[in-house]
Amino acid sequence: METVVGSSSKPCGSLSDYCIPDYILRPDAQRVVFDLSEEAPDKVLHRLYANLERLKIEGDILAVQIWRSLRLIVAGGDGTASWLLGVVSDLKLSHPLPIATVPLGTGNNLPFSFGWGKKNPCTDQESVKSFLGLVKHAKEMKIDSWHIILRMRAPKEGPCEPIAPLELPHSLHAFHRVSSSDSLNMEGYHTFRGGFWNYFSMGMDAEVSYGFHSERKKNPEKFKNQLTNQGTYAKVGLKQGWFFASLSHPSSRNIAQLAKVKIMKSAGSQWQELHIHHSIRSIICLNLPSFSGGLNPWGRPGQRKVEERDLTAPFIDDGLIEVVGFRDAWHGLVLLAPNGHGTRLAQAHRIRFEFHQGAADHTFMRMDGEPWKQPLPTDDDTVVVEISHLGQVTMLANEPCTSKSVHDESPHAQQDGHGEGDNDSIGDDDEWEDGRRKFGAAETFKIPDEVDIAHLS
Repeated sequence: METVVGSSSKPCGSLSDYCIPDYILRPDAQRVVFDLSEEAPDKVLHRLYANLERLKIEGDILAVQIWRSLRLIVAGGDGTASWLLGVVSDLKLSHPLPIATVPLGTGNNLPFSFGWGKKNPCTDQESVKSFLGLVKHAKEMKIDSWHIILRMRAPKEGPCEPIAPLELPHSLHAFHRVSSSDSLNMEGYHTFRGGFWNYFSMGMDAEVSYGFHSERKKNPEKFKNQLTNQGTYAKVGLKQGWFFASLSHPSSRNIAQLAKVKIMKSAGSQWQELHIHHSIRSIICLNLPSFSGGLNPWGRPGQRKVEERDLTAPFIDDGLIEVVGFRDAWHGLVLLAPNGHGTRLAQAHRIRFEFHQGAADHTFMRMDGEPWKQPLPTDDDTVVVEISHLGQVTMLANEPCTSKSVHDESPHAQQDGHGEGDNDSIGDDDEWEDGRRKFGAAETFKIPDEVDIAHLS
């Protein structure tokens, strides 16, 4: 089975062991397959948890057993997986569901990072049984969650066809400002919040991704094969001229010309301005050691880098995000070489991009595989993107697993004060405080009044 290349098979047992009775999935037991295009996942999980809690209170032994052993399998691309991770995070359960991912997208960076492969899986019965056996015996790993806030004056129209203006990823959600002290809390400004678990990027790679998604939206019938999708992706990059970026792309589109970048290296420390070389055309904020189909932009810094620049290996649960830059597509090809990596810019607990009026009226951004065309200020306005650590979720890992925990290393590799608690980066004087308490992915989730929330543990 392609999903688990290199993995030894695990005993699956009888398929009946994996069946959850209809009455547990929904009280009326009319339907147990939910179409997420018709009903959002937070509503589905809300119904499941509320019904499980009711059955537990009534003394249903099977419901108690299912609650203890329940695991969530997300089948889709990186964007779909991140959407569900945001929903699970916003449920705020004391023991969240561990999650496994089936690679059904183009890049499949999330599944690859945890040993589930990059290629779309087979669907015959033996392959399904093999996958279920691996999920059943998979180990649990904590992974950092990254909260993102985007604030701007939203245009009513713009040159974003065939993708409508501000057609943002599923994992970004609009919310109302509630802080009267916010200097931009005025008519015409919009604020969006969300989360990511793999990466946020801006510039060259996001523009290629946007071009690919635009083509797929115009001709969806041509994008039903993973290999074909990857070939089209490469053609888009060539067509946009990223192998000759210094000739085909103006310097006004370089990261240093677009934004002022600030970082906070650890919780509670001071903001520092991050110097970005004028040749950098793409910047990636990376949480997992997998990008663009399994490549690792950060690599593993040698001892000299560790000592001189205080850089560490890319752990997934250390409360730090790796910030990497690329000049052009040729620079990106370095990742194919042994020990190849991009330009290591920083490791940070928080990072903030401030965009002011400049020569460019837009840039491209991408978050866990989902790109969008971002309007930039044309007058005295400011567009702000801020990324900060906010808790962790539990993933299921199979072998071989490229993701590493700080707990896999010697004690001195762990960073003091990182990854501790859900709100460790929120200060009393933080202007984003009201917007950074959750990801917004499960806005409709609400425990019924008749259910005692103290039992949801």
